[in-house]
Amino acid sequence: MNGLKLPVGVDSFEKIRCDGYYYVDKTGIISTLLSSGNEVTLFTRPRRFGKTLTMRMLQSFFEAGRDRSLFDGLEVASDSKLCEAHQGKYPVVFLTLKDVDGMSFESAMRSFAVTIRYEAQRIFEQIGADDVPDYLQESFKRLVYGKADQNDLSDSLRLLSGVLFSFYQRKVILLIDEYDVPLDKAFNQGYYDEMVSFMRGFFGQALKSNEFLQQAVLTGCLRISKESIFTGLNNFYVDSIVENRFNEYFGFTDEEVRAMLACYGVESRYELVREWYDGYRFGQLDVYCPWDVINYVSSLRWDADALPQPYWINTSGNALVRRFIDKADKTTRDEIERLIAGEAIEKAVSLNLTYSELDSSIENLWSVLFTTGYLTSAGRGENGAIRLVIPNREVTEIFVQQIQAWFKERFVHDEQPMRELCRGFLTGDSEAVQQRLNVILSRMISVLDTKARTGSKESFYHGLLLGLLRSETEWLILSNAESGDGFCDIIVEPDDLDKGIVIEVKYADSMDKLEKACAAALQQIEARRYDERLRNEGRTEIMAFGVAFCRKRCRVMCRGL
Repeated sequence: MNGLKLPVGVDSFEKIRCDGYYYVDKTGIISTLLSSGNEVTLFTRPRRFGKTLTMRMLQSFFEAGRDRSLFDGLEVASDSKLCEAHQGKYPVVFLTLKDVDGMSFESAMRSFAVTIRYEAQRIFEQIGADDVPDYLQESFKRLVYGKADQNDLSDSLRLLSGVLFSFYQRKVILLIDEYDVPLDKAFNQGYYDEMVSFMRGFFGQALKSNEFLQQAVLTGCLRISKESIFTGLNNFYVDSIVENRFNEYFGFTDEEVRAMLACYGVESRYELVREWYDGYRFGQLDVYCPWDVINYVSSLRWDADALPQPYWINTSGNALVRRFIDKADKTTRDEIERLIAGEAIEKAVSLNLTYSELDSSIENLWSVLFTTGYLTSAGRGENGAIRLVIPNREVTEIFVQQIQAWFKERFVHDEQPMRELCRGFLTGDSEAVQQRLNVILSRMISVLDTKARTGSKESFYHGLLLGLLRSETEWLILSNAESGDGFCDIIVEPDDLDKGIVIEVKYADSMDKLEKACAAALQQIEARRYDERLRNEGRTEIMAFGVAFCRKRCRVMCRGL
């Protein structure tokens, strides 16, 4: 077994290089970044694609006083001229905004102040109080000791840059990680406009009015530009998921994944890894989600039979997908079904949305799903629209889970229709059951893979019926219960002790076969004596139902036993 540890949840470049962790070399970004000539660069990528580790790596390279040997053997070290000119030559301000949160704007500002204080204290430890110019002393101390007001916080990055410039006599590298998280939190908690106003001043003074700035790099999930947060900035470059210049530096390439699997002797799992975690397209390059690959290879180190897990799903509530499904009309629900079946949907995608525009139209949500990694590009259509697809099996699972949760709230918890459906089963009214099921099927989003084998399709509809019947909380619902000469799909023991319900589910591959499938289901119930369990409990009024499905239609037959 390879001795290198896998950096699950480790985003410290220094720790990875010093403590024996596996590192996928992304230092080539330094040369590309320096040669770009952009004073301010914003990288927008989905979460868990290595943004924070890349920013920490940049800090370790540029910051004065850092250990130069951290880069020995890495790509950037082969460019001796670049390293001589830039490695360890700059003061650096590093700020991550991922923890800025609060139920109100005031509490978010307190959280913001703590984040700024930590960086101010780190800088204070570098240079000491005596080397801060007199005209900056008072403001700097307010940041260090947590006494800053909102005006101090707004000017904090420019102030810290000035303090460092005064000490090092070199302009500052400014690194801001997860710049858009405070806006996301503010949008969800209802103080969005206040946060936008603050961030506009914060970034304006740091990036536009900062005479001490050498170069700035920002990362985030969304490009926020219409709010004019970055208004007036010259030489401002945004590298999004549709660009090619930096596409290989976020996410793992196929070659990098193969190398990692080989390093740990699990090459045989390559196809599974590709099915679950590949499929993201940045520019013209296909990449894997690093978080997923690292977690799965780590699992395989200790369990050779470990199966892939939805690691990326579990790092977020995935509320964005749920928001999308909640807003979906019938046309959009059909498009979601096509996506889950592996098809592409053509959409005109905007990369310049604001959070406040998310709910203004379903088209905006398509765009955000694309920029945040829930959908990816499969090329462009004839009219220039992007052909959107679900990238891999893991993200398909996200959609399926959220659709199932939506279904339970939308239908199962709707008391009147569910009461009518259950009454139909209880009284043997097959027409009522059929009518109610067809209404539900017409309105729901199917998560059935149309390419699945028939048994899998029957299991899907079996599960659908179970969920609906369980809306009657006083009924005992048994699935695949042993009775008579086999296992019945569904047996229901109502609270009326004389009555019982037996249901057999079938799938028909065409509409004209529904009635025949229903008859076969009823014949199976009788031939295998599925009512025996109910009769042994003294239930004498037993209704047998054959329920056959074909896509979004069903046929129901019933007879007394």
